[in-house]
Amino acid sequence: MKYLLLSYTPAAAWDAATADTPSEEALAAFAAYQRFERELIETGEFLSSEGLGHPVVSTTVRKTPTGAVATDGPFVELKEVLASFAVIDVDNQERAVEIVSRMVEVLGEPMEIRPIMGADFAA
Repeated sequence: MKYLLLSYTPAAAWDAATADTPSEEALAAFAAYQRFERELIETGEFLSSEGLGHPVVSTTVRKTPTGAVATDGPFVELKEVLASFAVIDVDNQERAVEIVSRMVEVLGEPMEIRPIMGADFAA
């Protein structure tokens, strides 16, 4: 079963002015994540992963009475922002929780596990 892993980081810790220059802490966290990624590649459970751009360069599209309108940024007060995502293919949710629990323990940031609906999706 495929799962989307959503990684969050505190919005206050992600300074837009330094988004292109990661801190030593960010580089260490990325190195730790890459170790998990290599492990999941070896077990055949890893499908893909990507980091996301800073929220200040995002675009939100909303439906309005006159049609869809695109605006800069998320325009909401954020305590945490979505920083990256990964897709894994594991036997069950328990395995996904096991993997993510180890990541959260090392990285310290919360992660969300969402099943991906597809041919192998079961309620």
